[in-house]
Amino acid sequence: MDTSDDLFRRLEQLNDIGASLSSERNLERLLEKILLAAKAITRAEGGTLYRVGEDRQRLEFAIVRNDSLGIAFGGASGQPLSDKFHDLPLYTAAGQPNNCMVAAYAALHACTVNIADAYDVEGFDFSGTRRFDESTGYRSRSFLTVPMKNHEGEVIAVLQLINAMNGPGRTVGVFTAGDQRLAESLSSQAAVALTNRQLVQQLETLFESFIKLINIAIDEKSPYTGGHCQRVPELTMMLAEAADQATAGPLKDFHLTDQDRYELKIAVLLHDCGKVTTPVHVVDKATKLQTLFDRIHLIDTRFEVLKRDAEIAMLRAIEAGADSAAQQAGFAARCQQLEEDRAFLRRANIGGERMRDEDIVRVREIARHYRWRNPAGEEVSFLSADELENLTIRAGTLTQPEREIINYHIVATIKMLETLPWPKHLKRVPEYAGGHHERMDGKGYPKGLKREDMSWQARMMGIADIFEALTAGDRPYKSAMKLSQALAIMQDFRDGGHIDPDLFDVFLQAKVHRQYGARFLQAGQVDC
Repeated sequence: MDTSDDLFRRLEQLNDIGASLSSERNLERLLEKILLAAKAITRAEGGTLYRVGEDRQRLEFAIVRNDSLGIAFGGASGQPLSDKFHDLPLYTAAGQPNNCMVAAYAALHACTVNIADAYDVEGFDFSGTRRFDESTGYRSRSFLTVPMKNHEGEVIAVLQLINAMNGPGRTVGVFTAGDQRLAESLSSQAAVALTNRQLVQQLETLFESFIKLINIAIDEKSPYTGGHCQRVPELTMMLAEAADQATAGPLKDFHLTDQDRYELKIAVLLHDCGKVTTPVHVVDKATKLQTLFDRIHLIDTRFEVLKRDAEIAMLRAIEAGADSAAQQAGFAARCQQLEEDRAFLRRANIGGERMRDEDIVRVREIARHYRWRNPAGEEVSFLSADELENLTIRAGTLTQPEREIINYHIVATIKMLETLPWPKHLKRVPEYAGGHHERMDGKGYPKGLKREDMSWQARMMGIADIFEALTAGDRPYKSAMKLSQALAIMQDFRDGGHIDPDLFDVFLQAKVHRQYGARFLQAGQVDC
């Protein structure tokens, strides 16, 4: 029998456990804490915690512990349960309540079952327990099985404790009435904590599903940005973990809690949500002349018109008495020059990292030199002003106005995120997500922030966003870079004040690029 001091000590322990359970965010660790706490206050040698399945047709093993046998499955043990333990059905094949199994009985009837000796009890089937004991040499004796009910009186889990260790000699005895009251009190507190955690988890899952819905909408508009929205979060979290583990340098004191990780995860998932406002023909602009279609084909037609005009001029000259051979040679030379210029404009239309000055001059010369008659019969410039502007884009495929349209997505992202009523632990999501196009030297957008104005997390997202874009193989306007090429450009960005140098050092030292390459890049890209 418990002394008053022992009972008081266990009640104090119960209060401490309740406070601990209410602060635990991780569901698996919470389940483990519940079982370990129940074992401690009832001095049980072993125990199992079952969760009621979502279909309410079975009990699922969540945590299993036995001190004497050294058994630890589920929770922080890292040992999976699926291969060792099978679900307990709450109903028979005929649909009748499974009252012969004590854990199922406690769940079905929402009542505590206290058994002094499993080998000497009627009404319950302990044949499985006997087989387990025979195979291990263990002796399962006393059982205390307590249902855990939520605020609606619904059983959500079952706590089963085995072999009460009583007295100074720690011999196996029975679970006392005091043990049962303590276990039931703990069960009530634990059910509240578990229900709250499950409710929070369900809300988080729902919220993340809405985020994925936005990203799916972006993906449906453009498969290129869809891949980006999946990879940048992975890369950002890789860099964040590397920064968290840094033991030297400016980031040695940077550490992430679970809440910090979740906040960053949500921010990076939403970092491009503003792209839902970006026109598809700009996002997917694969060539310089592409709008809803690639206008290079219109220019092809004009070259054919010029060839036709040259041929007509040749035939008219011959008919008027000019030298036929000379006219044909001139026509052939004209056609060859037209073909060369057409091939050149086709190459210029593709875009690239950098267009040479002499190539820009040649485009302008073609626009100035050639004239053609449009369908209205008017003689006009071979290239329109818009076509000339596009074909002389120095890098990539976007004009300056189109870049501004693309860049506006970050403004839209910030506007969208700042309208949401973020809870305290997610307050910094708009700042993190809205800063990934800023630069350390203050020349970024949309706010022109400098390094000291930005959080580490926003700077991480900036590095991840650029590196993913350089190495991506699903863009219509560029080929995928090898790691060595991408890192060389990133180093230039670091030296030029574009990205954070300390974070990029962590990126290199922790070999984040290799980790990312192994998961997301083609084998041929991973060259360093």
